Amino acid sequence: MTPDASILVLNCGSSSVKFAVYEVGAIEASDPSAAQPVQAALRGQISGLPASARLDWHPSEAVPVREALSGVSDHASALAWLFDRLDHSPRYRAVGAVGHRVVHGGERFAEPVVVDEAILAALEAQVPLAPLHQPHNLAGIRAGCQALGSRAGDVKQVACFDTAFHTTQPALHTTFALPLSMRERGVRRYGFHGLSYQSIAERLRAIAGERAEGRVIVAHLGNGASVCGLRARRSHRTSMGMTALDGLVMGSRPGSLDIGVALFALSTLAMSVEQLSHLLYNESGLLGLSGISNDVRTLLGSIDPRAALALEIFCERAAQEIAATAVALGGCDMLVFTAGIGENSPAIREAIVRRLAFMGAALDASANSAGGPLLSTPQSAIEVRAIPTDEESVIARSTLAAVRAAS
Repeated sequence: MTPDASILVLNCGSSSVKFAVYEVGAIEASDPSAAQPVQAALRGQISGLPASARLDWHPSEAVPVREALSGVSDHASALAWLFDRLDHSPRYRAVGAVGHRVVHGGERFAEPVVVDEAILAALEAQVPLAPLHQPHNLAGIRAGCQALGSRAGDVKQVACFDTAFHTTQPALHTTFALPLSMRERGVRRYGFHGLSYQSIAERLRAIAGERAEGRVIVAHLGNGASVCGLRARRSHRTSMGMTALDGLVMGSRPGSLDIGVALFALSTLAMSVEQLSHLLYNESGLLGLSGISNDVRTLLGSIDPRAALALEIFCERAAQEIAATAVALGGCDMLVFTAGIGENSPAIREAIVRRLAFMGAALDASANSAGGPLLSTPQSAIEVRAIPTDEESVIARSTLAAVRAAS
């Protein structure tokens, strides 16, 4: 792929297509370990699928644009519209490859891969492990092929996996206390949010110096949430497991749960597997606890005591998982907050770090209110930071490398 081409990065959800465009020349000229990731030429999102599609379009050096889209109702029509818009805009270079976020790569996929029909079939087999995300990720790949039309054979599509970053974890942290025959059938901890953790790990040395090589815990706090412990900037232990249900309380997922609750729901409450799955993925977490919303901003602004309880449970579980990860690492030198809540909510950061005072963590109130990047006091035994993640730039670089390796 030549420097005058671009890479389109896609993150397809159930009702949205998030996208970013990167120039190949800019990727080649950038340093992945620099404090700031390579800048996208364009970022945007098509949301409101299927009934009321709208575009948020944000060129790097221009005013953001918002507009309603007619005739766009699914991933295929959304990507057809997007490719057409890019093709007819002199501002952007021709798309030479498409990189997709794919949540689950299973045991087989430990690095980005150029997608063909056999790869797509293998990824379909992982749908039961990530039913909230995987079907839409794969729909985006198919829609990309359809939208590219006659160019589909020349414009490669690359799957980049959230699970891949965690393949460095030892068996101690990936094995359930079940018969080993279950592990042989793929029942094990995989971990997620790996593209986010890779973004932080690659840039951390430039941001934090030598301490980055020590015992670092990254808290990715968003609608989906998890914690990852790094040693020498490699994944050593993470809070999520075989699926994206485990670990921290999330927007609509419960996090760690007594498996007996699921058995009780199936046997005594006579819930179907489908009903239980919907409950765990869509009706639990902050939404289920509060009965109000899965949005931390809404809950922080509410006077309803259920909102306060939901946030207390969220922060308590996060602190517990951070402490558990410190046990796995043999201590903690640095705590990094990232993702939507972690980067933008001083109140949540304060509530979590306050619970970690026994480990010597202490926030500077002014720095925390300002958003950092350094949040801790000079006396804190743990350096606390807020660092924006950038999964899209990781996907863009990985896509370029995968395409060139396959050429």
